[in-house]
Amino acid sequence: MKKLLVFAIVAFGMVTGAQAQEVNFGAKAGVNFASFSGDDADDAEFDGKTGFHLGVIAEIAFSSRFSVQPEVLYSTRGAKNSDFFFEDEFGDDMSGEIDVKLDYIEIPIMLKYYVAQGFSLQAGPQLSFNTKSEMEFSDGSDSITIGVEDETESFEFGGAVGVGYDLPVGVFFQGRYTMGFSDVYTDSDIRNNVFQLSVGYKF
Repeated sequence: MKKLLVFAIVAFGMVTGAQAQEVNFGAKAGVNFASFSGDDADDAEFDGKTGFHLGVIAEIAFSSRFSVQPEVLYSTRGAKNSDFFFEDEFGDDMSGEIDVKLDYIEIPIMLKYYVAQGFSLQAGPQLSFNTKSEMEFSDGSDSITIGVEDETESFEFGGAVGVGYDLPVGVFFQGRYTMGFSDVYTDSDIRNNVFQLSVGYKF
């Protein structure tokens, strides 16, 4: 993954030094299948959760094969644990579910290589900025939501790989896997992983 990220950054620098042949703008939206990785995440036995993403894109074509696609997305991530022990506001031990809610502004910069008409392979770095960090504890009848922004890293550096298919009418479909290279929380070994399925339209 790190070698792929280095390749994407170098390739991005090379192609942006060339003259763009065409620029298209568009929008996309889709579903997130988010999860955590890392030793602390494994110890807490977190499960994945479903979220969404939406935003705008630009595709800068440098040839019939190569283009760069920067994006700005709003994305919901996080994880769940349905068998979690916690302490309520009165100091009593309780068991129930914890729902980790994380929202980000994502800026992926994807290098696209078209291997066939309309079909592309994609890879590149991703910058993410946290906009919400909460934990909701529920025992089935009552729930408590706690803001943990102070314990959450405001910036995440990651990378993404994926595939895409563009129809001649402007509609496109994408599947992408993103991995955070930096930790979600301060002094913890927890990182974000997200599989995204998207549909969009280029004008």
